[in-house]
Amino acid sequence: MKIGDFNLDNNNVFIIAEMSANHGGDIQIAKKTILTAKEIGANAIKLQTYTADTLTLNCDKKDFIIQGGTLWDNKKLYDLYQEAYLPWEWHEELFAYAREIGIDIFSSPFDKTAIDFLEQFNPSAYKIASFEITDYELIRYAASKGRPMIISTGIATLEEIEDAVRICHEENNHDIVLLKCTSAYPAPLEEANLVMIEDLAERFGVVAGFSDHTLGTTAPVVAVALGAKVIEKHFIIDKSIGGADADFSLDKEEFAQMVCAVRDTEKLLGKVDYSLNHHKQESRRFSRSLYVAKDIKKGEIFTEENIRSVRPGYGMHPKYLKDILGKKAQRNYSFAERFTWE
Repeated sequence: MKIGDFNLDNNNVFIIAEMSANHGGDIQIAKKTILTAKEIGANAIKLQTYTADTLTLNCDKKDFIIQGGTLWDNKKLYDLYQEAYLPWEWHEELFAYAREIGIDIFSSPFDKTAIDFLEQFNPSAYKIASFEITDYELIRYAASKGRPMIISTGIATLEEIEDAVRICHEENNHDIVLLKCTSAYPAPLEEANLVMIEDLAERFGVVAGFSDHTLGTTAPVVAVALGAKVIEKHFIIDKSIGGADADFSLDKEEFAQMVCAVRDTEKLLGKVDYSLNHHKQESRRFSRSLYVAKDIKKGEIFTEENIRSVRPGYGMHPKYLKDILGKKAQRNYSFAERFTWE
């Protein structure tokens, strides 16, 4: 499976820098965010394509006022989205700029009109946000476009995840990434449940990854160690920009540290390989082998006193010691001589 030019079937991890609301209402900040993400090693930048009117109603009723201990308590949903949205007229310039500098770019559409709008830019994938996983018609319409589907599972029941995957398959779309996600901002570490990454991959036969809302960089590294092939993390070039997502986003230095840690984790994981590479072969000289531990005259019996398994490893393999003990020497042997088959 490929997203853009990135092959997810290889051992490398696809790292997505989520711009979200971290553009400060300034297209130059948005472009600088894209450039910085490229410079610090992200594989892709992700936008969000919506307006306040495509997400909610402009209403002051209690249902539309955020509560529950969030970063945005007492704010009207409409006002939050009006503040955070990325203007649609920016998309053409941002898509062109990302491709010019060589970083992948795609977006999360939040309704069908956003998908129709994004199609003109030939995005490499569609990302379904965690709160949209219950919008089956959105998933169906996005999947019908034949692009890889990246779906966050943050608020979903098992049945809803099954439905989302089934809908993609019904649209003959089998390029699916399911992201383990905890839809809290920031997300407590104890609610991350990263062991589910492997289960998502095995249960649904998909690529699995992690959309991270925890603070810091520990969780993405652990996720990669547990099999995540995609990491998505909110990115802001400088938290002084502020905005709806700044508090749980990584700044430039933090994101760069995360990228380095993920790449180191890839190297540490490696692959299943029992062959001996050059370094292993070289190191075998410090292993044990059979050596003559005292002078031996022709006709003497080999014993544990005159033939021993010691370091270094230039002599015969120690596994043959039991076959040698008790036999007669056919020639003279000197102390510290390698014992070999001759």
